[in-house]
Amino acid sequence: MLDLLSGFIIELRNAGLPVSLTENLDAMHAISHIPLEDREAFKYALGATLVKNNAHWRSFETVFEVYFSLRGPEYKIVDGEAGEGSLDDFMQQLQNMAQQGDGSGGAGGMDSLTPEELMNILMNALMNGDQAMMRALAKQAVQRFAGMEPGRPVGGTYYLYRTLRNLDLDGMMDKLMDATKQQVGGELTGLEERLERDEYNHRIEQFKQEVEAEIRRKLVADRGAEAMAKTLRKPLPEDVEFMHASRDEMQNLKKALQPLTRKLAAKLARKRRHGRKGPLDFRNTVRHSLAYGGVPAEPKFKYPRPAKPELIVVADISGSVAAFARFTLMLVYALSNQFSKVRAFVFIDGIDEVTDYFKKTEDISEAIHRINTEADVIWVDGHSDYGHAFEVFWDKFGREINPKSTVMFLGDARNNYHASQAWVIKEVKQKARKVFWLNPEPRSYWNTGDSIVSEYGTHTDGVYECRNLRQLEAFVENLV
Repeated sequence: MLDLLSGFIIELRNAGLPVSLTENLDAMHAISHIPLEDREAFKYALGATLVKNNAHWRSFETVFEVYFSLRGPEYKIVDGEAGEGSLDDFMQQLQNMAQQGDGSGGAGGMDSLTPEELMNILMNALMNGDQAMMRALAKQAVQRFAGMEPGRPVGGTYYLYRTLRNLDLDGMMDKLMDATKQQVGGELTGLEERLERDEYNHRIEQFKQEVEAEIRRKLVADRGAEAMAKTLRKPLPEDVEFMHASRDEMQNLKKALQPLTRKLAAKLARKRRHGRKGPLDFRNTVRHSLAYGGVPAEPKFKYPRPAKPELIVVADISGSVAAFARFTLMLVYALSNQFSKVRAFVFIDGIDEVTDYFKKTEDISEAIHRINTEADVIWVDGHSDYGHAFEVFWDKFGREINPKSTVMFLGDARNNYHASQAWVIKEVKQKARKVFWLNPEPRSYWNTGDSIVSEYGTHTDGVYECRNLRQLEAFVENLV
């Protein structure tokens, strides 16, 4: 058990979850107080001690299901499993339940159920919400339809697709609704039909999860927990790369954005409040020394009151970096109360100020949509031209940069071999408080092809790789 728990903790860390030695010990202590045969209690005891962020729960569950999946010889993948197979493993569970409309003609004919008869039994299980039956049917469906072979390097998604395709669950909903209407002897009201559909959708999803769990158990038995965990590993929301995120990952990023901004706002306010001590306040020190008989035992200082800086964001929104710019603008404006003024500019080969787009709405996503559809950022052909955009920016807005301004450039600096006009960044640096450049590309790609990031970076206070929320968070903490 200790070896299994050790491997489990190591895999959680490999997946990106921050599990410290203290939390590891807490988990060991917690499971000593629960019955190990209670799998749910065991799971939530580990989760309560090891997971600190709700966004990490899904990754935790995946690793848990791999390392603590049900095991035994019955999950071993054997040659020929893709055939019809027998129902010996769960016949006893079905004999008393398959009589209700399964068309099998009684228990005597159960040894050779056809796929149609199997589907009838599944339909009855879904109508009755029978978890035990669905679990048994999931096991049989995987045995019949997945086509699993020992040692074959195929992912679980492929086997899941094959199994669900043969079960045709898409057509199951209509059958379930028709059977429900027959039971009540008439049509359902709009509310009743909606409630029934929601319930059946939930049960179908539960059955799909049982099928997925059965496939996972077989793969773990065939390949081992460590290999399967590595195969199923997915990045945490804060580690998903902006430029390659899927639609579902984008939604998870948006959900993670709000708690991230709250945490960063608190850190920035605390940092500004307790950043450094000012000069000695002699008069205040002498006054307090009277309580100690004239001994200056408690020195007093004049704490500075640092002003909030102004922030100017200049973002490339061309196709290659649009997602990165969108999330950065969202984060910056969510933190806008940490700055005395925030101004935003976007460009492709032309440049436009979009500050007012954020002021006229409380929905940042709507502001981003307006930027993508209304901002005047095309000068010639809509291909990135950093040099021209920066030159226009300096001519129109350069005089408004002052020693309180922090200027942040966002982009991959891929300039399509146009003139860089790097002198603009140099001029900005001479007038501004700080100048930073955030690049969403991996550092190994910088200065390759048409990337000229080093030409611009020479005149900044730092060029940062910023491909995900974790790196963006680390950078924003240094802004104030």
